[in-house]
Amino acid sequence: MRKVLISACLLGKKVRYDGGAFAVADQIVERWRSEGRIVSVCPEVEAGMSIPRLPAEIFNGSGESVLNGEVDVIEKGGAKVTNDFLEGASIALDLCHKFDINIAVLAEFSPSCGSTTIYDGSFSGEKVPGMGVTAALLREHGVQVFSQYEIAAANNALIEEIV
Repeated sequence: MRKVLISACLLGKKVRYDGGAFAVADQIVERWRSEGRIVSVCPEVEAGMSIPRLPAEIFNGSGESVLNGEVDVIEKGGAKVTNDFLEGASIALDLCHKFDINIAVLAEFSPSCGSTTIYDGSFSGEKVPGMGVTAALLREHGVQVFSQYEIAAANNALIEEIV
């Protein structure tokens, strides 16, 4: 059975930086859950970051530029947490390899999981086009990454993969 990697916060787990969740109520996700398809991950928590933790954003770039060593992930207040984000992304990729996962549904806007949009690094609430570190690493390794707003598209990709 094909598995799907999903951000833990989207499954209702209170792992977000503020100790909250970002649970999605979706029939497809519920079906995946009942079928045993879901592998849950929170890259930041897997890397050992605390709950709650300071908000972090990618300063002046995106996940690809973090992977290339060009920019850092910075906590509000200025501390660099780039290595934690790289470690979390690596753990997520390891899960994809372990469970032969080619499809992920990750939390949009996150500096780890954003797949099309992230915060701009100014901690002002402004968003810019770009990917988080985990989304960028997974895509670099052939995993199709979708946001919580694209669950139907992720399901279609899963069906195509199964057939």
